[in-house]
Amino acid sequence: MEELKTVIDEILRSISLTVSKLDLEEVNKLIDLLIEAKRSDKKIMVIGAGRSGLVGRAFAMRLMHLNFNVHVVGETITPAVERDDILLAISGSGTTTVIVTAARIAKKVGAKIVAITSHRNSPLGKQADHTVIVRGRTKLAKDRDYFSRQILGVHEPLAPLGTVFEVASTVFLDSLVTVLMRRLGKTEKDLRARHATIE
Repeated sequence: MEELKTVIDEILRSISLTVSKLDLEEVNKLIDLLIEAKRSDKKIMVIGAGRSGLVGRAFAMRLMHLNFNVHVVGETITPAVERDDILLAISGSGTTTVIVTAARIAKKVGAKIVAITSHRNSPLGKQADHTVIVRGRTKLAKDRDYFSRQILGVHEPLAPLGTVFEVASTVFLDSLVTVLMRRLGKTEKDLRARHATIE
């Protein structure tokens, strides 16, 4: 149990540090883009692969609760992306093939690409019209044993693979929902009214 607590504490520290480094200008521009899409009834198409895809689905659900015209790419009922729609692409590495390809296709039809990634100069970042940097791990630990790393002074996050990016992105996007609620004058009662009743 002590080991579990150590890991939890380390992950919480990593997430707190990551979120504290968000660029507020990038975040404000993202909010403006989302609100403008809502006001002009443009679609917001959310895409992510693996766990980043789950983060995207959770955010898309909240946007639906806020009455945005939002869809998750890959669902059978997702409509075509069109000019001035937003493709919100979530990829820590910014290199995931399916995400980069989707961004390329959306850009060809004139959609705006918004990237949530750790790497501005990644293939996804380079295609994006707007990027919000959510920092994650930059390299894998060479030594698998946590205590060996501590003795050697190698202080890397304990969370495997993209965990820091994924959890930080979840915290960031869930926090963004609260800001959107306030900007749009929505309450929890409004969200509850659009919550699924058949589950």
